[in-house]
Amino acid sequence: MTQIKNTPALDLQIIPVTPFSQNCSLLYDRETMSGVLVDPGGEVDKLLSAAKDKGVTITEIWLTHGHLDHAGGADELRERLGIKVIGPHRDDQFWMDDIAEHWARYGHPGMGRNVVPDRYLEDGETLSLAGAEFHVLHTPGHTPGHVVIYNKDLKIAFVGDVLFAGSIGRTDFPKGNHQQLLDSITQKLWPLGGDMRFIPGHGPMSTFGAERAGNPYVGDRAIANSQPNTSGPG
Repeated sequence: MTQIKNTPALDLQIIPVTPFSQNCSLLYDRETMSGVLVDPGGEVDKLLSAAKDKGVTITEIWLTHGHLDHAGGADELRERLGIKVIGPHRDDQFWMDDIAEHWARYGHPGMGRNVVPDRYLEDGETLSLAGAEFHVLHTPGHTPGHVVIYNKDLKIAFVGDVLFAGSIGRTDFPKGNHQQLLDSITQKLWPLGGDMRFIPGHGPMSTFGAERAGNPYVGDRAIANSQPNTSGPG
């Protein structure tokens, strides 16, 4: 588990879960000790234990997209805590309808449940935690209903499987679209600024500036000659 301090008020703990080592984020306010889980893909007991160790009361679940390793633990957490599941965009519901079946196909039956969010997210909407406002971007390409959740003042973005340190999301899944993914990154993420830090669905954090400078798939020098990526981590 890695803890990353963002501001005097908000703290962030990244908790890898599931056999895919997916980055679930526990984002919480140190004054009220209320928090949210972003992309709880599974291992619910591990996530609840992490929150308990910090003394955090989880108030909501935020999902960037509907893949099994990002949304698989949401329904169980909702049931056990009596809280709401928010996001992603409704176009990812077909993925969330098959979470349990997909985990079984990967040899891990019972790892996650299907889930219908209490609220879907649209481009331009906002979420809040302890007075801090987080904005929503609809960023299709990896999946049709993928969203990115960010706070420009805090310079932090939860990007799911859109972008990674040194890579980008796969687009060979059903309803994936490589050009849409490139457009989502270059037209929606890059304008947020090079100093924007991001938490990807897998692997280490990075900044948009670092990826523009050196990402072999979507960096400034590579984007004109980009090819479909089918070998990324998520």
